[in-house]
Amino acid sequence: MDFKPANEIQDLQYFGEFGGVNPSISDSSTYTFLSAKTMFDTFEGNADGCYLYSRHSSPSNLYLGQALAAMEGTETSNVTASGMGAITAVIMELCKTNDHIVCSRTIYGGTYAFLKNFASGFGIQTSFVDITDLEQVESTINENTKVLYCESISNPLLEVADIEALAGLAKKYSIKLVVDNTFSPLSISPCKIGADITIHSLTKFINGSSDTVGGVICGTQAFINQLRDVNSGACMLLGSTMDSLRASSILKNLRTLHIRMQQHSKNAMYLAEKFEELGLKTVYPGLPSHPSHSVYKKLMNEEYGFGGMLTIDAGSIEKANELMELMQNENLGYLAVSLGFYKTLFSAPGSSTSSEIPEVEQDEMGLSEGLIRMSIGLDADIGRTYKHMLACMKKVDII
Repeated sequence: MDFKPANEIQDLQYFGEFGGVNPSISDSSTYTFLSAKTMFDTFEGNADGCYLYSRHSSPSNLYLGQALAAMEGTETSNVTASGMGAITAVIMELCKTNDHIVCSRTIYGGTYAFLKNFASGFGIQTSFVDITDLEQVESTINENTKVLYCESISNPLLEVADIEALAGLAKKYSIKLVVDNTFSPLSISPCKIGADITIHSLTKFINGSSDTVGGVICGTQAFINQLRDVNSGACMLLGSTMDSLRASSILKNLRTLHIRMQQHSKNAMYLAEKFEELGLKTVYPGLPSHPSHSVYKKLMNEEYGFGGMLTIDAGSIEKANELMELMQNENLGYLAVSLGFYKTLFSAPGSSTSSEIPEVEQDEMGLSEGLIRMSIGLDADIGRTYKHMLACMKKVDII
C-alpha cells in the first residue's frame, strides 16, 4: 500500500503561542467571548474555531485529534478520556432501543461486558460471532442490525478481521463497520480499507509510556459533529472528555509511534519464530502458521510490520503464572495488563483482561487457561532477551 500514515503525522505543523515547536497547552476549562452572539453560535455549532467549554472541545484536544485523523486517513476525530469512553460513545450514538449489533466473539473484556451486560439494559442486543467466518457474520445480520463491530487484531486471541470483506457486508446491508484498531496502529488503517469508524485506546501503543489513559474516535466530520452535538451527542452528554495536558503529552509521543511500532514488530517476529521453533503453541499474525496470515498481509501497511502482540500457551494457569513471575523476577518484563510499553508486559487474559467473559464462552472461543498474552517491548538486544526467556521456560518445564 502506498498510504503512509506516519508521514501524514509528520507533515502537520503546529506552532506554540510564542513560536514554540510544540503547540501551547490550553490549560482552561472555559473560554471568553467578545460578543454574546458568538457564544450562542458556538453553542449551536456554527462558529468554527471558537471554543466554548472544554467538555465540548479545546485547542489541545483538537491538535491531537487532527494528528490521529491524519494517521487514520479520516476527515476528523474526537479524543476521549479512555478507550472505553470512545467505544461506549460510538455504540450509544449509533444504537437505540431494539437495535442489534453483530460483534466479534473475541474482543476486549470491557467491550464484551459493555455490550453483553450494560447496553442490553437499554434494549440494544448483541450477537457474538466468529468474525473470521464471513458466512456466519452475514447470516447473523438482521433488519434491526445497525453496527458490525470488531477489532483489527482481536484481544486476546489475535484473530485477524478481514476488514475489506466486512466493509463489503456493511455496505450491502447499510450498517456501520466500527473497528477497534488498538493492537495495530499504523500497521492497519481500517478506514482506508472500508471501515466507517476507527477507535483506539490511546493508552496503549499510541502513547507508549503507560502513564496516560485516553481514547479516540476517527470518522467523518458529520459523525464527529453528531457526537459533539450539545443536545444529543454521546461524547458531549456522556462527558468522557480528555484533559488538555494529557492530550498534549500523547501528541508528543505520537510523533515517534512509527519508530516504536517497527521495533515492537521486529522484536515480536523474532520471538514468535523462536517460540514456534521450540514447539510452543505460538500465535502471531506474522507467522505463516497463523490462520489469517495472508489476510493480514493483504490489509497491512508493510513497513510497520505485524505488530507487537503475541501469545503462547503454557498448558495450565499454574505454569503460566509460574513462568510470568519468573520472567518478572529476571527483569524480562512485567506481570501487568495493558500493552504498548517499552518493557514487555505479560498476563493470563482468562483471569485478567478477558475475565468478564464467562468460562464456558472462553472455552468455546479457544481461550485456554494457560494462554499468556505478551506485549513485546523495545528491547535493543532481543536475542539476549530470548536466551533469558528460554532459561525461564526450561525452569518451569514448559519446553
